[in-house]
Amino acid sequence: MDTDDDPPAERPDWSCQACGACCATAADWPRFSLESEEEIARIPAAHVDDAAGRMRSVDDRCTALAGTVGTFTACTVYAVRPLVCRECQPGDPECLIARARWGLPTAVDSDGPIG
Repeated sequence: MDTDDDPPAERPDWSCQACGACCATAADWPRFSLESEEEIARIPAAHVDDAAGRMRSVDDRCTALAGTVGTFTACTVYAVRPLVCRECQPGDPECLIARARWGLPTAVDSDGPIG
């Protein structure tokens, strides 16, 4: 039985493919954490910064991100992306910080995104 008096937080229905802000916010963010050497080896070498232990970034943008932030984006290594990328979810705190940095809506109401 659920005894929590607060209703579960509703996450906005944002599409990562219409955003991409989290992948273009901080070069230091997409660090490898629990990935095995075999998992990292599956990521194309052009997108791995071995010395820093993270995905390669240019101007705070992951080199695996294709498209235009806030319009249409795609991860070119989606099937083998690192754990930190798999765990980021639309509407979570990291998402909202990234969206705010890019001037994208960070809240929703009954009519859709507001910002």
